[in-house]
Amino acid sequence: MPRPARHPETPPAAPARRAAPQRRQRVQAAETGMAVLKALARLGGRASLTALAAAVDEAPAKVHRYLLSGVEAGLVAQDPVSQQYLLGPEAIQIGLAALRQADPLRAAEPALQRLRDALGVTCFLAVMGNKGPTIVRMEEPGLPVTVNVRVGSVLSLLWSATGRAFLGLLDDARVRAMAGAELDAAPPDERATLDAADPLGALQRAVQAQGLATVRDTYLRGISAVAAPVRDHAGRVCAVLTALGASGAFDAAPDGAIAAALRQEADAASRLLGAPAATATATASGAGAGG
Repeated sequence: MPRPARHPETPPAAPARRAAPQRRQRVQAAETGMAVLKALARLGGRASLTALAAAVDEAPAKVHRYLLSGVEAGLVAQDPVSQQYLLGPEAIQIGLAALRQADPLRAAEPALQRLRDALGVTCFLAVMGNKGPTIVRMEEPGLPVTVNVRVGSVLSLLWSATGRAFLGLLDDARVRAMAGAELDAAPPDERATLDAADPLGALQRAVQAQGLATVRDTYLRGISAVAAPVRDHAGRVCAVLTALGASGAFDAAPDGAIAAALRQEADAASRLLGAPAATATATASGAGAGG
């Protein structure tokens, strides 16, 4: 005798009803496993079970189960002496693959476009080249301010915002030597605008203390600029985001809207490059009108 057809409103069979909770459990398990791995990375790639459990706010027994799964997958390893957990070989390979994709230009290019559109000012990205801070990408608004800087331009370490950001925040003897040579060649009237006792040190301390620095009319008359550093996975300054505009209509205050926008975008680009949280927010701007 044929079995009667099930009414459309008849509840589904038990296996189908169980499928959704099972999927949610798998998703939650994956999320917890990723949280444990991320916590291990934030703790320096090496931590005890107690520290990891506290970092993810889970019971040590539960975290231990996820760590054992990580060990089986090669994502986690355990030191046989200290019993601490560390990132495994597979996690290292994932990290290396991500580092190969960590390009400051790729990370900051969308930020330049957002800054240009939001602020209506000229924005560019610079890296430290052999001859000094060098512009590698530039975005201009519909009515750009006329300045003699373009992609490929090398900027001053002492008088441009971009240069001061590198000088103040990039711990590099080569950069300090280049700044010293520039200072020696500067005319007396320009040198007089700097601290007489310690010109380079004063510039560095000002940038480091403020988190960003701004000046007006020092590099190009009538032009002001604000610059903020982009940091790499090691927390080292690898590029600088800069916004510039006509001094009369440009808010160059360290706590102004332009500085805040630069901080936010530099932080975002730094996070894409894997910068540690403690340094990603430590954005600063070199002070130097005109770039």
